Amino acid sequence: MEYRALGRSGVKIAPLGLGTGNFADPTSEAESIGILNRAVEAGINLIDTANSYTDGESERYIGRAFAKGLPRHEVILATKAFQRVGPGPNDEDLSRLHLIRACEDSLRRLQTDYIDLYQVHRPSPTIPVDETLGALTDLVQQGKARYIGSSTHPAWKVMEGIMVSELKGYARFVCEQPPYNLLDRRIENELIPMCQAYGLGIITWSPLAQGVLAGRYPSATDLPADSRGALRGGIYSERINQPGIAVGKEVVRLAQEHGMSGAQLATLWVKDQPGITAPLVGPRTVEQLEHLLPVLEMKLSDELRSACDELVPPGGAVASFFNTAAWMKQRLI
Repeated sequence: MEYRALGRSGVKIAPLGLGTGNFADPTSEAESIGILNRAVEAGINLIDTANSYTDGESERYIGRAFAKGLPRHEVILATKAFQRVGPGPNDEDLSRLHLIRACEDSLRRLQTDYIDLYQVHRPSPTIPVDETLGALTDLVQQGKARYIGSSTHPAWKVMEGIMVSELKGYARFVCEQPPYNLLDRRIENELIPMCQAYGLGIITWSPLAQGVLAGRYPSATDLPADSRGALRGGIYSERINQPGIAVGKEVVRLAQEHGMSGAQLATLWVKDQPGITAPLVGPRTVEQLEHLLPVLEMKLSDELRSACDELVPPGGAVASFFNTAAWMKQRLI
């Protein structure tokens, strides 16, 4: 397996990362620890979580996995802060007060002395970037974080962070983590070229488009009872529409013609797109993880790349996976 550089940091990560958004909702602790152990055994070394996932339970599961023998030194551990985690006025956003407190809370839940990659989960509409980067720099200098990154930011906000860091000597973002899949390719227009030009890694989320590209949904109104769209509703069900389902069915057909599943092709497509460091896969079971592990060694053919471009053109979208980003005004109809 060929490990990839995370931006210009020098850190090497596997071409797939492990997302833990399903831990504790609905995946049990025992199954979650099984997923973590199998992923690391297979060579996946990036584990991504957030302090807001299931009220911190995702981080607690990972911490208990370390306590039970998951090798901490083999893991690039990433977590995030920004989302509301309490009732108080300072229990959210990117102020110095909140970020330092959130980092210390995450360290306790994760049962570790340091976070390899500490990411701001969303851009702040009110906190000056200088305050945020100053706090993150202090965390790096204190050894509580090794590197910093952003998640689901517009290209201009990432660029602003880079320029302020360069001007003031702050810690510099090493990567951005946006949503990216064949149904929503909008990051190809500005974000990917910007990251390539300035040496940032790109770790993406939702490569399966919430299961749509795996053929999970028969229609936009007939959601399987155990699917994320049905269980969580809201923003999750908003992402499921008939145009996306039609594309998903074609992806499954193409995949079967080439001896793989729709889930494998959808993940492979993201993994081998220009500028991408690694997509995050978020299995609910060890069996689902096992099904995606062969993608680590696969290569996307020119034939399949062209066929996927016919389904959704480069830079286009048929579903919105930026519907959790307040800054994204466009809503697909």
